[in-house]
Amino acid sequence: MLININGAKCLGIEAVKVTVEVDISPGLGIHLVGLADEAVKESLLRTITALQCLNFRIPGKKIVINLAPADMHKRGSGYDLPIALGIIAASGQLEMPVLDKYIVMGELGLDGSVREVAGAIPIAELAERDGFEGCILPEASALEAVDLRNTKVYGVSSLADVLRIVVNEEDSDDLLIWNKMPVLCEYSKGRGVSAGGGYMDFSEIIGQEGAKRGLEIAAAGGHNVLMIGPPGSGKSSLAKALAGILPPMDKEEAIMTSKIYSVAGKGRLRLGLMTERPFRSPHYSASLAAIIGGGSSDNIIPGEVSLAQNGILFLDEFAQIPKSVSEALRGPLEDRKVTISRLRSKVEYPSSFMLVAASNPCPCGYYGEEDRCTCTVGQRQAYLGRLSGPIMDRIDVQLWMHPVEASKLVEKPKGETSAMVAARVLKARKIQQNRFKGLGIHTNSEMNNRQMNVFCRLDTECKETMERLIGRMGLSARAFSRVIKLARTIADLAGVPDIRISDLLEAASYRFLDKTRPHHR
Repeated sequence: MLININGAKCLGIEAVKVTVEVDISPGLGIHLVGLADEAVKESLLRTITALQCLNFRIPGKKIVINLAPADMHKRGSGYDLPIALGIIAASGQLEMPVLDKYIVMGELGLDGSVREVAGAIPIAELAERDGFEGCILPEASALEAVDLRNTKVYGVSSLADVLRIVVNEEDSDDLLIWNKMPVLCEYSKGRGVSAGGGYMDFSEIIGQEGAKRGLEIAAAGGHNVLMIGPPGSGKSSLAKALAGILPPMDKEEAIMTSKIYSVAGKGRLRLGLMTERPFRSPHYSASLAAIIGGGSSDNIIPGEVSLAQNGILFLDEFAQIPKSVSEALRGPLEDRKVTISRLRSKVEYPSSFMLVAASNPCPCGYYGEEDRCTCTVGQRQAYLGRLSGPIMDRIDVQLWMHPVEASKLVEKPKGETSAMVAARVLKARKIQQNRFKGLGIHTNSEMNNRQMNVFCRLDTECKETMERLIGRMGLSARAFSRVIKLARTIADLAGVPDIRISDLLEAASYRFLDKTRPHHR
């Protein structure tokens, strides 16, 4: 008897259907085909042990299990559950009249318990897109999809729960994840906490008013930032405080970011969609695959540039990062996506993030601070020379920071709080939200040239100002467009409809590395 069970596999951040075909016929042995990896092959022993534990019999016949389509690699332990259901149904031990109406995924424990799998949100979207009645997922995984109400999402903790649903002899609505009140109450305790609650407040950072202004502009328009300064000048603290002034994600941004974390297996035990923007801070020794993403065959997982989607990627000691890694950031910074190719597969992940980089100005860290620097001119040139022109072109706000004056450290003057700065940032973001409605972008930094021509018109005086700036600073075409975008954000913060000369001059002032090399400072 042949039985088909609907499963799924994630390719990038989208799920595709995998049909688990189980046939029992005269003969001997259990055969698993369909390009399964070792984790899937091991599922046979787990599944058989779990079924025997629950008093189901294993037919003494030939059992053929095919994972279709057969030309696509299958990986992971999520196929345990559909395989178990297929054996029960194909052997005639239970009738499952609604089995074909659901996508089923989950790992089986030897006692029949069901453990979480990655990719719950894309799987739930697949169920809705392909017209299934819903999906059956482990309880911990289903929590991720609790906000997706257009399809039924069941959260199960055992094989017995799954059988209740597919046998359809009694009401099983209590297994719908949004009906599990004890579960929701347990996991909702930390939900809704403000992102600023875990970050440093701007008012706690003494001095550095110029840098704070630059970071406010960057947050308002989603622009990239580089902070250069000696140790102890507050670079890391400001980067962490920046996360506290970003507005919460809207529904579209939350779904996209949550899907990436779901596919990467980092969304477990989280209730619903992410609302706080991610803040990723990998060590400067992280490998190329860790930053960009990678893996073998079609088992390609997202890297830090994708995990920072709609949030911040903070790279401390930027000049120490291997050149192969820093140069690989060019594509994601420009295209807002990353494409990872292997011999037989190619996967694309979104990577629209704010790059916040920090670096010392020289190997000893004290260049520009009177006579404290012990480096030679050649050493200084070589150190910041690791930051190539193409990378610097893509950084909109360049900040040179100095140590805070001793008098300010002692007096500790009270500055603006993060809440006050966040209110201005949110106001500017709402202006951009209305401006780009229906265009698929959210911030000024994401504009292409066509959109710039529409939303960043310059009057005659502004055009003349830009001509002088290009001639004096030697701006590239990319740097020129980024100055215009930054000026558009400054105008939004001021609440004015058109870009002014003062906005252009302030935007150009944040590109000091285009005007001079560090040894000429």
